[in-house]
Amino acid sequence: MTSAYPSLTHALAEALFDVLWFIEKTDDDQMDQDDAVKVLEGVAHVVSTLPNDQQQGLIALVGEMASAETDPARRSFLEELPEGLGLTADES
Repeated sequence: MTSAYPSLTHALAEALFDVLWFIEKTDDDQMDQDDAVKVLEGVAHVVSTLPNDQQQGLIALVGEMASAETDPARRSFLEELPEGLGLTADES
């Protein structure tokens, strides 16, 4: 069987982004928002501790995935994800 992903990193990143997307689109009455925030903050903390080259690689991977995404809402989510995780400086 051939993998649809070019690397383990890509496969795990896509799985992580799927979980974050699920949390993002879930209604407040379906998920405790305090729990959702804890998960998002936990992910942001983990990626903030990565070395700069790995953070840049993650940003590039998210950009590639956003470019290939056909769902406009998910594409927008992916485009905003690096900033949401604190990997890029807010330009405003």
